Amino acid sequence: MNEKDAQKIFKGLSAEQQKNVQSILSDENKTKQILSTPQAQALLRKLMGEDKNG
Repeated sequence: MNEKDAQKIFKGLSAEQQKNVQSILSDENKTKQILSTPQAQALLRKLMGEDKNG
């Protein structure tokens, strides 16, 4: 995923959702907590083309 893709996704969110995402991403602990979940790990693998099942 490149920056343009991220911007497209971000623009598809409501103002409140954008605010929530910005809040999470600006807090290193929140970001680490979310990215360490199995769901986030699976999504990242899929986005990076490493998911052989999807």
